[in-house]
Amino acid sequence: MIQGVFDEMMAPGKVRPHYDKFISSFTNLKDGEVESKNELAHKLFMTQGITFTVYSGDEGIEKIFPFDIIPRIIEAAEWDFIEKGIKQRLKALNIFLRDVYHEQFIIKDGIIPASLIYSCPNFLREMVNVDVPFNIYSHISGIDLIRDYDGSYYVLEDNLRTPSGVSYMLENRNMSYRIFPNILPENKVRQVKDYPELLVKNLLALAKDKTSRPTVVLLTPGIYNSAYFEHTTLARLMGIELVEGRDLVVQNHKVYMKTTKGLKKVDVIYRRVDDEFIDPLVFRPDSVLGVPGIYHAYRKGNVVIVNAMGNGVADDKAVYSYVPDMIRYYLNEEPILKSVPTYKMENQDERKYAIENIHKMVIKRTNESGGYGMLIGDCATDEEIAKFIEEINAQPRQFIAQPIIKLSTAPCYIDGKLQPRRVDLRPYALYGPDGIDIVPGGLTRVALKEGSIVVNSSQGGGSKDTWIID
Repeated sequence: MIQGVFDEMMAPGKVRPHYDKFISSFTNLKDGEVESKNELAHKLFMTQGITFTVYSGDEGIEKIFPFDIIPRIIEAAEWDFIEKGIKQRLKALNIFLRDVYHEQFIIKDGIIPASLIYSCPNFLREMVNVDVPFNIYSHISGIDLIRDYDGSYYVLEDNLRTPSGVSYMLENRNMSYRIFPNILPENKVRQVKDYPELLVKNLLALAKDKTSRPTVVLLTPGIYNSAYFEHTTLARLMGIELVEGRDLVVQNHKVYMKTTKGLKKVDVIYRRVDDEFIDPLVFRPDSVLGVPGIYHAYRKGNVVIVNAMGNGVADDKAVYSYVPDMIRYYLNEEPILKSVPTYKMENQDERKYAIENIHKMVIKRTNESGGYGMLIGDCATDEEIAKFIEEINAQPRQFIAQPIIKLSTAPCYIDGKLQPRRVDLRPYALYGPDGIDIVPGGLTRVALKEGSIVVNSSQGGGSKDTWIID
């Protein structure tokens, strides 16, 4: 245990009850058996090509995703609380997206300043007054949760554009079954394998009023994308075609897929291509990843795109601080999950306070992800701090500040023994015409470097299986 940090497995002086069964089974393993299971997991990840891609460093761009064999265990009552909180949050964020691209009541009523919305680089004017099927904008969301020193859950980020990582959740569970085949049934661990089935059911339902047999495809940027392994995995598990921009063509405002038998109409596109690259006729003209004309086909209602374009305005880090107000405004409810206190740098008093206390703050750029564009005050050099302060004063809208949260720890098997490492949790929510489904689990990301609080794989993090137990 680390002093002053919540430990997922250990309460002071004893193992938490929901870890009891796993730990007793784990400690009964023979000498050398744990190490051989750890080596097996690494070899299987290697041979199955479970990788991610980084675009910096000198070790080559494709890396095996580090997997820790010790699961993170959450009891059912706690999961029910998380589930309710995520559903509430997603309902509010979805209404916000509908509102901000249509009537903008939340701006007119003074809840959110218009300047914040219009200065957001991910607010797409092209989506204003565009009606989306069933008024669902974020069909697939990954909500990042952390726990503070007292065990309270906080939402760290909302990922509403093209959230990644779900394939690692599925592969982690497959790995757990390989190395702990008897321990999972003994612990009554809830299943995550239904995710692809739930996703494809939702995608088909989005076009059910147009055709009885919709064609669904997954649009990938291609093999050089960091999440390409995930794209291939999901397309295979859902039984749908994996396509690139060059495989699709628009004719008469309808989207078609090129096949050996000619053109085939496409009804639903699960896209993993970012907004700015999706249509070179409307957004970036130099994009070769998207499909010319796809925006107008979408606008006319001839194809469904999942997730909707323009969602980035809702997961902008500067908009994040207003989500509790959105929940109260749209749902007339108090937020179930807490938000991390956030200082807006365009507010002069908040900026002054954050800079004066920068050694206790995490400074984030409002539209960066993956652990990039971030300064952790208590680890930064004077030179790094001075550079950030200069940039904050020059472009305050581009930054927020948050107090450093003491992320909870979970045990990891490192160098032949259990060691505490910081973790977060990304559950995946699917929003379809019949409501919101959340697969019982999610991706637990781990800061594998000792003392680190950055869990992103691009920054040296790994992952572990997440067990929800009854």
